[in-house]
Amino acid sequence: MRKVFILILLLTITFHLFAQNKPFTLVIHGGAGTILKTNMTPQREKEYKEGLDHALQAGYTVLQNGGKAIDAIEAAIKVLEDDPHFNAGKGSVFTNEGKNEMDAAIMDGITLKAGSVASVTTIRNPITAARAVMDKSEHVMMVGKGAEKFAALNGCVIVDPSYFFTEERWKGLLKAKRDDSLKSLKQAKSTSLLKQPDNHDYKYGTVGAVALDSYGNLAAATSTGGMTNKKYGRVGDAPIIGAGTYANNATCAISCTGWGEYFIRLVMAKSISDRMELSGANLTDAANEMIMKKLPALGGDGGLIAVDKNGNIAMPFCTEGMYRGYIKSNGEKEIKIYKNE
Repeated sequence: MRKVFILILLLTITFHLFAQNKPFTLVIHGGAGTILKTNMTPQREKEYKEGLDHALQAGYTVLQNGGKAIDAIEAAIKVLEDDPHFNAGKGSVFTNEGKNEMDAAIMDGITLKAGSVASVTTIRNPITAARAVMDKSEHVMMVGKGAEKFAALNGCVIVDPSYFFTEERWKGLLKAKRDDSLKSLKQAKSTSLLKQPDNHDYKYGTVGAVALDSYGNLAAATSTGGMTNKKYGRVGDAPIIGAGTYANNATCAISCTGWGEYFIRLVMAKSISDRMELSGANLTDAANEMIMKKLPALGGDGGLIAVDKNGNIAMPFCTEGMYRGYIKSNGEKEIKIYKNE
């Protein structure tokens, strides 16, 4: 019996040592849209890239120390939620009523367990609340006051809604309202009331992270402040498992960003995973098919980040830019913003 125990112990140690030597990958995004270099000052560009780099380093530290993918993506997302440059957490946009309503989701590719929160207004880091829903409840999604109560009971940091106020986002709301008023006047004089809204870029603004850890496990997470000037408790794709967020060890991990209504209709993230699992498509082909063809054909746009079970990366987008970056176990790192980089 003693010999059997020692053998099992040695096998376990060998397995973990081998597992931790496998390469890992972390990919993040900070939203997609009409992001043009001509509209960006050198200082502003530097600030965005520094924010993305800090998020990558936070996740990389977890993975480098033998941590799990699920922990790495939460660490990366929290950095982006605390950075007012990005539409999540501290940088969230305002609703039509002048509130900040946030959504977030996280999914573990090992078990397919997932958690999400929507329309929360007092949780400093919505991604941590989503993690609590996944780990500490039998549910997948919680919304509004109920989600906030659950988050408070499970150790999430609760703040006054004024914490999320930023001058830039407030000015964005005022501009959106002015643009909507002008659009209404134009439509009243037009025979076509079905044209695409002029303010489609207000649909953008999300942060996300996906990772493959040294144990071969995948995870995905997304967090957002939603759409500027949104009404009626609107919720986009970010907290909807299979639409804006999905992870499955058999295929890939995905976090989306863009015009959420279209990502929901296409069940974007799960559709890519299904193409890989059911038809044998590789990650790049499956992601490009959905983002570069299916999405614009329906009338939407945006992008996504993804990593598959072999560590391959995809970052397609059909907009002018997407804040994005990745880092690998060997230290290879890239951070990009514009289309032709």
